[in-house]
Order: sequence, then C-alpha cells, then structure tokens
Amino acid sequence: MSFQVFHSLEAVRAHAAPAAITIGNFDGVHRGHQLLFARVEAAARSHRWVSTALTFAPHPARILKPDRAPRLLSTLEQRLGWMRAAGLDRAVVLPFTKELSESGPEEFARLILAEGLAARLVVVGDNFRFGRGASGDVDTLRRMGERYGFETGIVPGLRIRGTTVSSSAIRGLVEQGQVARAARLLGRPYGLSGTVVSGFGVGRTQTVPTLNLNTAAEILPSAGVYVTSVLDLGEDRRWPSVTNVGFRPTFGGETLTIESFLLAGYDGRPPERIRVEFHQRLREERAFPDAEALKAQIMRDVARAQGWHRRAAAWTRQPASASFEKA
Repeated sequence: MSFQVFHSLEAVRAHAAPAAITIGNFDGVHRGHQLLFARVEAAARSHRWVSTALTFAPHPARILKPDRAPRLLSTLEQRLGWMRAAGLDRAVVLPFTKELSESGPEEFARLILAEGLAARLVVVGDNFRFGRGASGDVDTLRRMGERYGFETGIVPGLRIRGTTVSSSAIRGLVEQGQVARAARLLGRPYGLSGTVVSGFGVGRTQTVPTLNLNTAAEILPSAGVYVTSVLDLGEDRRWPSVTNVGFRPTFGGETLTIESFLLAGYDGRPPERIRVEFHQRLREERAFPDAEALKAQIMRDVARAQGWHRRAAAWTRQPASASFEKA
C-alpha cells in the first residue's frame, strides 16, 4: 500500500478500513515519535489494519495561544516525508480550528477516532492530552476506547543520556548550538533547507568561496561555525562541509548569513536548492583583524571538519555489531 495523505474525515471514510492510529503534532519527528510510529506500524501489519498518523495543521497553539506558539523544527511536508519513510500507510492532516478545539474528549474519541478513522488501536505517549482545554488524558482515552471499541497503547517517555526526548528540548538545544545533542534526540542531524543565493562576494575574493543558503526555517542554530554536510535537493549529491552561521563581524556585516564551504568542492553545475545538516559546533563566530587572519582560521576550521568527517566515515564502515550507541 502506497503512502496516502488525507485532509478530511470525509476523504478517509471513502477509504474505510480498521486502523492503528497515533496522534500528535510530531514536530521534528524525533526518536520518541519514531517509537510511536513503529508500534503502530507493527500492530497494523500484524492485524492487517491501516497504520495511521493523525496530526493537525496549523499547530494548535497558533490558533489557541498565538502569542506563545512555538517556532517549529519542521514543515508539514517534512513531517509527512518522515512518516512515509517510517513505513506508515497514511497520514490524516485535519485543519485545526477553534471549533475543533471545543470538542470534548468523548466527542473527539467517538466522532474522530471511532467513527471517522475506524480506530482499533490508538497509541500515544504517556503525557498525551486531548479534548477541550486538554481535559482528557491517557486514562480518559483508555475509558473512551473501552466504550467505542478501540484499544489504547501507552508509550512511556524516552530519555537519552539523561535528557527527555521532546520537540521543545530539541528546539532549545539547536538554538544553543548544541547540534550534536539535538541529533541524538532527533535520530538524525538537524538540517536547514532552502535555495542557494548570491553572497556579498567576500568569500570569493578575500577568504574562501561558499554556498549561501536562504531558508524559511523557524529554528536556526546559534551564531557560530559548525561541521556540516550539504545535500543537493535537485540531484543525488552530498558534500562534507563547514558552515558559518552569523553576521560576518570581520567585515561589519549586519545581516544573518548561512555560508557553507564544501571541503572537496564539487563537479558539475552549482546546486540550486540545498539542505545543510549540522553535526557539531566548532566555535563561536568572532571578528578577526583582517581577511587574512579570518582565512587562516577558516583553514583551521576546515582541518577540524575534515577530521570529523574522516572519523564519521570510519565509524559507519564498522561492522553492525560494533557500531551501536547505548541510549
């Protein structure tokens, strides 16, 4: 069954089938979300149900508390791509409205889960809340399931190296520049996608040539220099790189830029759309006396980034039995 996306309960009813469901905003689709997807996918495969992720757009906080709504780690398109990659059969993206927010827990369970989605199993995290004013919790969901014919699966919160995995924790780590810790919680490097734009010509003429990223991402790593990888979103190309996020203080810059230097250059035409993945922070951004001093520091950054990529490549070549991380 190919991955399908539905934007209304009416569309789902036209493809009615018993379903195993998980519910959430799934921002970033981190390792905790991935556990939910795996549990749903396994149950659906065992019972020949349809594995389903139920999510909402826009983020509920943007309707209910717009002044306190979080900036997001990912777009809806990215979340749907990760759901597809996780092996789910479908995603149901319901428009989040004030009317929907007024649904009580029982109304939500009956109209959406039982009647709308034909739920046979609903899997959620142990901190799940639903219904008007977040008045329903996992015990409420379990009671509603007994009433309307679905089982409830509760997945405990995931902790990795003493940190509880959550979208808010990952947002904080990225904004602090702790991209390696964020990657452990995400299960992948944090990345920024967008178009390649012209820079100010400084790198080409005074330091080193770079690819300059224009992105609409809401969460950016703090200013600094990072070990990164650059992916060409138009072609199957990937390059090890080192990236500066900041304001070019050596040249009196006032506009934030994201500039990536490819460690080995590239053949063929320049990429037009790229994704920059952040692996490790090297240092803070700072002003240098002149362009030559900055270029010398960039070469030191390049050497450290090359070392990181060599170690990463060697690690991935190890036998599977030797290449695990203890969470």
